[in-house]
Amino acid sequence: MKIGDFLKERGLSVGDNARSLLEGLGLSEKLAEKLELRIGEIAKMSKSKGNTVDPESAIRRYGADTVRLYILFAAPPEQDFEWKEEGIEGAHRFLNRLWKFVTEREEELKSTHYDIEELRSLGGKARKLRREVYATLRACIRDIEERYQLNTAIAKLMKLFNEMSTFKPESDGDRKALKEGVEILLLLLSPITPHICEELWHRIGKDTLIALEKLPAVDEEALAVEEVEIPVQVNGKVRARIKIPYGADRDTALRLALGEEKVRAYVGEKSIKRVIYVKSKLINIVV
Repeated sequence: MKIGDFLKERGLSVGDNARSLLEGLGLSEKLAEKLELRIGEIAKMSKSKGNTVDPESAIRRYGADTVRLYILFAAPPEQDFEWKEEGIEGAHRFLNRLWKFVTEREEELKSTHYDIEELRSLGGKARKLRREVYATLRACIRDIEERYQLNTAIAKLMKLFNEMSTFKPESDGDRKALKEGVEILLLLLSPITPHICEELWHRIGKDTLIALEKLPAVDEEALAVEEVEIPVQVNGKVRARIKIPYGADRDTALRLALGEEKVRAYVGEKSIKRVIYVKSKLINIVV
């Protein structure tokens, strides 16, 4: 039997048993961490086990924002979590990426101005970005204010930043949509990582304190979907996928489906007995 399996079977961890031995021998605590990662479960932090992490040393090494982000992201507030060096390093990398992304575009963001009506008229990828931003805003408000799940809110913000960091502005409208997105991202992150967000808030041209700013209202127009892709079934089997206007009626969806070459090949000269249409979800042509 492997040592790790032996410990798990008996409800033990390396932290429960090996730490006192290593301390008595005067060996580094890092050795215990390596043992935990290799052969046993990492012990939950507990004063009785003497395996708590000194927040001061972590703050000195990574900064207060990183420590706050890692702790809040690691688990829901009512649960224990396992302190892992890889986890806090990942939080540190995320904040470094955010800092680099904003500061590299500092002058462009500072000189970009917009109003909400102007943004609502945008199309293309700028409109798509705004949809992602406001969908994240709505979801994060729900996670934080209703569900008290900061960890899932942070995960959504990281996902939004990943999408934002690949966004390449090609027009004035794109730059305005990006500026709005950066502002909302910083506003949502500021309660979690207040120091870096306050600094970046001023670097993009803001004179107010981000700590005193309110979140914007969710722009329902930004969330509206122009078109959607749906599967087309013939006798219950998916034969193609088509794009239709969001909310399109049955006749419009059928016309667009029959205009698809793959669908026509399966329908042929057969008579259509029935059309099952779930609005903006799927269409099934029974022949």
